[in-house]
Amino acid sequence: MYISTSENHISRRQMLRGMGVALGLPLLNAMTPIFGHGAKPVAQTTQRPQRMIGICNNLGLLTEHFFPTAAGRDFQLPAYLEILAKHRQDFSVFSGVSHPGVDGSHSSDVSFLTAAPHPASGGFHNSISLDQYIAETIGDKTRFPSLTLGVNPKQGRRSLSWTRSGVLIPCEGEASNVYRQLFLQGSETEVTRQMRKLELGESIMDTVADQSRALHHRLGAEDRERMDQYQTAVRDLETRMVKAREWHRTPKPQTHVPMPIDPQSPSAYLEKARLMYHMAHLAFESDSTRCITLLLDSNNSPTISVPGENISDGYHNLSHHGKNPDKLAQLESIDQSHMSLLNGFLDQLQSSDENGSSLLDNTLVMYGSNFGDANKHTTSNMPILLAGGRIKHGQHLKFDRKQNYPLPNLFVSMLQSMGIESDTFASATGTMRGLDITPAV
Repeated sequence: MYISTSENHISRRQMLRGMGVALGLPLLNAMTPIFGHGAKPVAQTTQRPQRMIGICNNLGLLTEHFFPTAAGRDFQLPAYLEILAKHRQDFSVFSGVSHPGVDGSHSSDVSFLTAAPHPASGGFHNSISLDQYIAETIGDKTRFPSLTLGVNPKQGRRSLSWTRSGVLIPCEGEASNVYRQLFLQGSETEVTRQMRKLELGESIMDTVADQSRALHHRLGAEDRERMDQYQTAVRDLETRMVKAREWHRTPKPQTHVPMPIDPQSPSAYLEKARLMYHMAHLAFESDSTRCITLLLDSNNSPTISVPGENISDGYHNLSHHGKNPDKLAQLESIDQSHMSLLNGFLDQLQSSDENGSSLLDNTLVMYGSNFGDANKHTTSNMPILLAGGRIKHGQHLKFDRKQNYPLPNLFVSMLQSMGIESDTFASATGTMRGLDITPAV
């Protein structure tokens, strides 16, 4: 392979010598994006940290038990939302929303927080996810710019978190590993070893940057544009390494909570989810990060265990229920367990005091699915719930089920509610109609 210009040729080996070292560097949570390329600095309007967690169950749920019938604030809680009854004034539910152009069946989960269209197409290239957009702006304020979590994640294939250049950020699937990152400092030898790795990485990045600049004048216009993008990524990685080195010398917070024991069987899906919710709560409570994603990879889960219920088939097979009453009953039991876990997470956030408010008051919790109907693989009419944060909740925003309202508009409202000055995200046309943000305190 050769890259051609009007004047000469550059071999693939020569190009890799200038670029390949960086491509081999591991992507660490401590090195995820910190500084932005479009988002403005967070507005300093409040001393209360603003946070966000995005949660996706990629096999959806039975929406007839999720969507209220009436719009507005006086709606009757359907069966699933009845589980969240104590938090009625803490959440809003949305119907008739979807990501424009996002199709692709099971591939659509990778676009849940990016809204990048046609994820199953051959030339698909993902875009930045909402969490990473936020992390670019406020990620330098915490030890971890973001955390990317998963339950039974299909590693290397599935994630909710994507960098600005469209690179997947792998999910952490073990709660014990999250705990170690949050609270275990490591010995002085281990810290020193990690510092040396980061310093070596910085040295390597300096070399890569110098070599790539040397190649620049020998490239054609199209290749120069690609190289400029690459050099920008190199500079960002250098910045992240410097920040990571600073945090490695800062003592980690302490906790009285013992390290969790990870279930070994994928069938312990719900227990794994419970532990990940717990780790997310601890991460926010300790202000170790202000941005988390949690992929509930139901599609990659077997016959799961539900306490008190007889689940006889794999999760994916159940989602293709074909209106079979037995499958529907099993799915309903699973969905109710999901809502109970979400309710427990909201309880934890609400019970954590933070300067006269609660963590829930300062945390946006977005829960939903890329599928409106997993049985038919449809990606319209996505079930979406938003809780917490600086939002006037307690309502059902009901949009057209045939001509869906753009869900990315909600993302813009979420950004603005966090104090991030952004008027657009992905295919958004503005802020979400009917959603009000409460004044900063």
